[in-house]
Amino acid sequence: MKKATKFGISILGVFIAFQFINPVRNKSGQVLPADIINTVIVPQNIQVLLKRACYDCHSNNTNYVWYDNIQPGRWWVEHHITEGKANLNFSEFGTYSHRKQENKLKAIGKSIKEESMPIVSYTMMHKNARLTVKEKELIIAWAQQSTNNLSEKN
Repeated sequence: MKKATKFGISILGVFIAFQFINPVRNKSGQVLPADIINTVIVPQNIQVLLKRACYDCHSNNTNYVWYDNIQPGRWWVEHHITEGKANLNFSEFGTYSHRKQENKLKAIGKSIKEESMPIVSYTMMHKNARLTVKEKELIIAWAQQSTNNLSEKN
């Protein structure tokens, strides 16, 4: 057998072996009492936008698609989810202090305004997560109003 053929078979074997190493899925299957929709007033239209564009990486419920099961892509996806949840987890929003909730709401508006969220690598593969100008304006206005409401409570 030629070296190139042996090398190709070895690479294929490693690729196949990687398919059996899977991180735990980010799927609780439920809306927790601490979820943002149970913590602050989130109108239905904003809930739909947040779930469509944000929840996959920023909650305990990711909707996986077929290509999320292929390594090494799955590791990359899980890395994004871990990073996203460390920064903001909508499923645990109610466990944050009021000050942290205000700061996270401000950050949501700022991230949308600056177009740093949702990230480009996510919207490339999830076209439905792309937000229109109007949708961005709605989220920014909601985040500002929610921040103001929390500030008034304190």
